[in-house]
Amino acid sequence: MGLFSSRSSSAAVAELPVAPEPQQPARASAGPTAGVARFAPVVANAPVAQVTAVQTERQLYLNQLKVRIHQKLVERLDVQNLRTLPPDTVRAEVRLLVRELCQSEKGLITSQDQERLMDDVMDETFGLGPLEGLLKDPTISDIMINRCDRIYVERKGRIEQVDTRFRDNAHLRQIIDRIVGLVGRRVDETSPMVDARLSDGSRVNAIIPPLALDGPAMSIRRFGSKPLQLEDLIRAGAFPAAVMDFLAAAVQSRCNVLISGGTGSGKTTLLNCLSRYIPADERVITIEDAAELQLQQPHVVRLETRPQNIEGKGEVGQRDLVKNCLRMRPDRIIIGECRGAEALDMLQAMNTGHEGSMTTVHANNTRDALGRIEVMVAMAGYDIPAKAMRTQIASAIQIVIQARRMTGGRRKVISVSEISGMEGENVQMHDLFTFEQSGVDSDGHSVGRFVCTGIRPRVAERIEHRGIRLPADLFLRRVIEQ
Repeated sequence: MGLFSSRSSSAAVAELPVAPEPQQPARASAGPTAGVARFAPVVANAPVAQVTAVQTERQLYLNQLKVRIHQKLVERLDVQNLRTLPPDTVRAEVRLLVRELCQSEKGLITSQDQERLMDDVMDETFGLGPLEGLLKDPTISDIMINRCDRIYVERKGRIEQVDTRFRDNAHLRQIIDRIVGLVGRRVDETSPMVDARLSDGSRVNAIIPPLALDGPAMSIRRFGSKPLQLEDLIRAGAFPAAVMDFLAAAVQSRCNVLISGGTGSGKTTLLNCLSRYIPADERVITIEDAAELQLQQPHVVRLETRPQNIEGKGEVGQRDLVKNCLRMRPDRIIIGECRGAEALDMLQAMNTGHEGSMTTVHANNTRDALGRIEVMVAMAGYDIPAKAMRTQIASAIQIVIQARRMTGGRRKVISVSEISGMEGENVQMHDLFTFEQSGVDSDGHSVGRFVCTGIRPRVAERIEHRGIRLPADLFLRRVIEQ
């Protein structure tokens, strides 16, 4: 076929994962069935333990068969020819060879098993092995791999264990290496933690021994191929339309926005949605540790940090990128998440003409978010008086949004607050919209109501000066209908 060689290709073995040669499954000792895998028939009235044992034995045989076919496939691939052909052509030709190898096996294998084996081998060769089936499921938002044989997923806010397995820790480590290698990163004993991303933008974090005691572990935060809109969040009950009207107007009028929340509370999703209201003629620069933002603007420059190399050199952190992007004529700067000293540079940028910038921070409430910013500014190493630091925060940030993962797994915006200035040595802040939880429903989801506090924000005048008209009753004290 031109893609395959009749002898083992050392280049092919180097390019593709090679599984260890497994032991042959149990065979019949004599008779016409010699050479055929020996499985006891499963009868209707067989004990559960017997049925389970047979299923386990058959699954072991199929796993060994998959490894054996994959080994033969690697030996017959001609990598030099593979590189010259379109990916679709390569996949089609390789699939034909996998079918031929499956049919050459003399064991008891049904057509259904053959199709499954073909898919598994293709995933192992071109994809991420056992993860491919989970990544194709649009209902899964998180994949959590505690070890090779214990995998959990989150669907619609609920966490459940799945049957997906890796062969062993070496197999899981192989997939981790493939993921991080695609984005030019590495993970080994000298650097046992890594952040990476998949081609669809999903965020990946992996950690390996000696830090992970039970073997390699990995977490994948998934993002849909189609970015969510604020209207989608309204339908999901994250907040009412009145809150969306205000947030959209705040972004359009170039208010600086800080989004606060815990892990998995929806901070990045909300940031993506708000970016829709940035005018298309403004230049936006994003800075992230692992690129995951999906901004919906045409004029965007995306920057990503770089870890140190194996010699401990070449690291480029978020603070370096913030300083550099100030020389790139940005209209707005968006930092995916403030974690350290870059918070000082972000505040200075917000105070020196880059209005409309946005970032996220991990905190339990809006007041704690400001405290976190103070701590991160202090990490820059400058001896800045507390009052001067808080004055910088009060003048840089106008709107603080608190997101939370509620009981039952749904994400909500539980408060939208405005920073209105300083009162003595403290930052003055008041809530504009809040969510008041009253209990849980029969499905275990939190229920409550959104309330407008009745305070007219100072940025309302700024919004009106931009020619944006808000509903006359938007800030009246009331319960907001969803």
